[in-house]
Amino acid sequence: MAVRPVLLYPDHRLKQACTPVEPGCAGAPARADIARVVEDLLDTMNAGPPRTVGIAAPQIGEMVRIALVDTSRNPKYPGGNGYLALVNPTITAHREEQFFREGCLSLPDYTANIRRFRHITVTATDPDGRPITLESSDFEAVVLQHEIDHLDGILFLDRVANAKTDLFQRGAPRRSAEPS
Repeated sequence: MAVRPVLLYPDHRLKQACTPVEPGCAGAPARADIARVVEDLLDTMNAGPPRTVGIAAPQIGEMVRIALVDTSRNPKYPGGNGYLALVNPTITAHREEQFFREGCLSLPDYTANIRRFRHITVTATDPDGRPITLESSDFEAVVLQHEIDHLDGILFLDRVANAKTDLFQRGAPRRSAEPS
């Protein structure tokens, strides 16, 4: 369909919670609209920097709860569930924590050490309305949490514990992600 411009922080739409996609409800997007958003997200993700592994609808100005994740695009982190197009994703269970270095298409100049859950369960529907329940761990769990945060108007900057020790300009030397 179309490569869309990625909204950059501080665009106010990145801080807004998205509307659930409820096909059949008044004002809800039709299946064709859902498919268009998914295709535009995929085209935009494909046009992004190498190893882009996730994108959420608000990053292209669509204020609906749709996100794509495909951690198989990053050879450093094998495994995962492959390509996921998720409508109304929700984390229904989680356990253990980890620190992970995250980046974001909407904040291209920064990365940060963020505390996330190591293991999660996500429920959603696919773009055709079929229910999905998936288990995810490690890198993929981080990416899913990051994209679901976008749907809730939360940026990784909001999860930085200490800007002096955990926020980095992209390309700066890496420091440990150990908790202090």
